[in-house]
Amino acid sequence: MAHSPSRVFATVSPNAGDVYRDENESVFKRGRKQTPLHAQSNARVVQMTGCAELSCPPDRATVTISVKNSKENVNDVTNSVTRRLEYILQTVRQHDVKEENITVAKHLQREEELFHMQAEVLVVFSDFEKMQQARSVLIEKLDKIVCVGDPYYSHSAESLSLLRRRVCLEAVDNARLKASEACCILGQALGRPLLVREEESREWTSGQHEVTGSPLTLHQKTGVTLVSASSHVFVTFELRPKESNRRKF
Repeated sequence: MAHSPSRVFATVSPNAGDVYRDENESVFKRGRKQTPLHAQSNARVVQMTGCAELSCPPDRATVTISVKNSKENVNDVTNSVTRRLEYILQTVRQHDVKEENITVAKHLQREEELFHMQAEVLVVFSDFEKMQQARSVLIEKLDKIVCVGDPYYSHSAESLSLLRRRVCLEAVDNARLKASEACCILGQALGRPLLVREEESREWTSGQHEVTGSPLTLHQKTGVTLVSASSHVFVTFELRPKESNRRKF
C-alpha cells in the first residue's frame, strides 16, 4: 500500500539551548546536526517519534430486499408487487431509516403471455439492532416472492475520517509522553510543541475471521470488515529548565 507524503502541521522557530533527539534509540544524543527545523546551534529542543495503530468496525449495514412476481394480467402483477413494496417501505421507515437512505428500483417486462415485474429496495441502516428487527419482521410477514438479503457492512466516509484523525492524535500523544519522561531524566521541563510532522500513515482492511481463526459468531459478523490505520509522527518540543533549577541561578 502506498504511503502518504509527510505533512507538517505546525512549526515555530525554537529558542536558544541544546538539542536532544530520539529516533527510537535508547540513548539521547546531544548534537547540532540534522535538526528538521534547521535550527541554530544554540537551540534547546527535544525531538521524539510517536506511533499509533487503531481499528474501527463498520458503521453502516446495507440490506437489499427484492420482490418478484409473474401474472397474465399486467394490473394483477403490478398490484401484487406494489402492495408488498409499500409494506417493505413502511417497515423500514418505522425502524428509523431516513428517506435518503432508501433507494427503490422497479422493472416490468413481458415474455409471451406473462408479465414479469420486479422491485428492489436498497436500505442503508446506521442502527444494526433496528436493521435486524426490520429484517425479522419482513422475513416473518412476507411470502416467498420477497427475498430479504443478508446485510453488507461498510464504513461511512465520516467514520474513516474520524479514524484517521484519532490515530494521528494518539501518535502525537505517545510522542508527548515519551518526551515528558525523557525530560524527567534530563532534569528539564517539557515546553510547547514547535513542530509536528506525520512521517507515515497507512490504512488496510481485514476480516474478523482473520483475527479469530474460527467461524464467525453473530456478534462478530457486524465487524466482519475492520478498517485499521497507523500513524508515525515526528514532534519537536521546546525544552525548558525546571522551576527549581531556575531558582538556583
